[in-house]
Amino acid sequence: MTKGVFNPDEIEILSRVFAATSASNETEEQKEHRASRIIANYMAGITDERELIELSRKRWADSSPVVI
Repeated sequence: MTKGVFNPDEIEILSRVFAATSASNETEEQKEHRASRIIANYMAGITDERELIELSRKRWADSSPVVI
């Protein structure tokens, strides 16, 4: 990433992570929040695709309501 601009390879990674972590019942707001977290993690230096997916799934599970 140069000066806040992602190159095509980075966009491809971020897109794959976003697709891999989607949930069928997500609202638009939840999708935007997930995308923001993925980008923030990437910009913080986490560039490994598997690690980004793992972090995104973990946070999604942590923030999901518990149904009893």
